[in-house]
Amino acid sequence: MQIRAVSLDLDDTLWPIAPIVQRAERRLHDWLLLHCPPVAAAYPIDSMRALRERIAEENPHLAHDYTAQRKLSLTAALQPHGYGGDTIEAAFDAFYAARNEVELYADALPALQRLAARLPLISLSNGNADLGRIGLRHLFADCVSAREFGMAKPAPEIFHEACRRLSLAPGEVLHVGDDPLLDVHGARSAGLPTAWLNREGAAWAQPQRADVEFRDLTELADWLELRLAA
Repeated sequence: MQIRAVSLDLDDTLWPIAPIVQRAERRLHDWLLLHCPPVAAAYPIDSMRALRERIAEENPHLAHDYTAQRKLSLTAALQPHGYGGDTIEAAFDAFYAARNEVELYADALPALQRLAARLPLISLSNGNADLGRIGLRHLFADCVSAREFGMAKPAPEIFHEACRRLSLAPGEVLHVGDDPLLDVHGARSAGLPTAWLNREGAAWAQPQRADVEFRDLTELADWLELRLAA
């Protein structure tokens, strides 16, 4: 395994996603209370979440695009109350600003800095985080999102897109992520070596294990530095 670059998942790899989404949902609700009170009354947080889930189910062609799903759900909630496109965009902006207020795992930033000093990094995410807003973009050679590419992990095509942008063969790009199916199985199917980030000590449930497994990104950085020094 000759590793010349690292592709990294974002949500639940660099930061926990659940508290971020919960905060963004609260931020959106507070915004609606202030600017669109009838919508806030009709769609408290749980109801707005259920609406977005229904919109996602009804639009499987948007499974790769959380931004489009969110905007469609806001349109469904706001338009019947007489609110137009500008208000829908402003509501989304309120949600999206909070979605990019992430709290990194304690190991993430030091490990990213160590990794970026050694190898090109590329993000590969099904989510819609903006590394520029978050303040990490300078550590990455490029960013690949399912939304912009038009296809989500575990499709091998999105992994191949990351390799194409790096001008490297799949076997030279180590993919790191927390999800056994989306990250490990997807990357393996695309021909990339795989690293499972198993922060919770979960049991492996897929047929084939990852090539390597780490409890956190510090272990990954230690392992890669030893390999590159050999």
